[in-house]
Amino acid sequence: MQNLKAVITGVGVYVPDYILTNEELSRMVDTTDEWIMTRIGIKERHILRETGKGSSDMGVEAVKQLLRKTNTKPEEIELLICATVTPDMQFPATANIICDKMGIKNAFSYDINAGCSGFLYSLSTGVKFIETGKYKKVIIVGTERMSSIVDYTDRAVCPIFGDGAGAIMLEPTTENIGIIDEILISDGAGRVHLHQKAGGSLKPASFETVAAKEHFIYQEGQPVFKWAIVKMAEVSINIMERNNITAKDLAWFVPHQANLRIIEATANRMNLNKSQVMINIQKYGNTTSATLPLCLEEWEPQLKKGDNVILSTFGAGFTWGAIYLKWGYNTKS
Repeated sequence: MQNLKAVITGVGVYVPDYILTNEELSRMVDTTDEWIMTRIGIKERHILRETGKGSSDMGVEAVKQLLRKTNTKPEEIELLICATVTPDMQFPATANIICDKMGIKNAFSYDINAGCSGFLYSLSTGVKFIETGKYKKVIIVGTERMSSIVDYTDRAVCPIFGDGAGAIMLEPTTENIGIIDEILISDGAGRVHLHQKAGGSLKPASFETVAAKEHFIYQEGQPVFKWAIVKMAEVSINIMERNNITAKDLAWFVPHQANLRIIEATANRMNLNKSQVMINIQKYGNTTSATLPLCLEEWEPQLKKGDNVILSTFGAGFTWGAIYLKWGYNTKS
């Protein structure tokens, strides 16, 4: 029996209709479009404003599109993994809620929290289930309502994040395509620089924690930037060297969309041309675990079967990593 690989066979995404522009943000906090574009590279971000809606609702819309594009029925899905740091609630898992809303009844599902690396970590996990030969249709969802944990009086943080969701289908193949290699790393020492202070078992919610704004994102920008700019490039170069890939061999680099300067610095160290790098941070901001599928869906018409692709990310934890894959299909015109 030939060794099975896991291959991406479809992508679906969703972003809310409401667009929060830099101009509007500048009326909320002391910032400007020039400052945000120079420091971060974001022009606008989508925000989920509907009452009673959460991360699961965006995940559902992404999965709906994915099932439609891949001509798949909900009952065919055997596993759904949801990457999120903004779950609908502490429990049950947002993955469970997505499955219920989608009528996915023949699957098991659970969440993964790895910060901005959540989608990559979840993809790696889903690949293992496919490679066993037992599972044939696995969905990976990254969905985030980051606006729910952003303090819109914090000028250093509020321009960065947006809301959105993306989902991919994994299926088995014996062809020379699919996920080839991965390098995933965590270092908990970085947790002091990027976290949410309250709301967990260490510091449960109270009047005091709410008044102190401890349920919002706490980020020390400079340490996070320095770690990210080193580690994303390091892991991306390592996976290229390990697989004997040169810049000329690489069709596409798909970086986490956290900061344009980090993306450009990483691409430069990899000796890539700008035309090889997927960048849409200006439109969506940092949607955490949704950034990678949002890129894949936007560039899907340009991706060709067999293309060498590297996904790379860095996030809270600290967590980071890279996955090398050969793209699995040509998009029908």
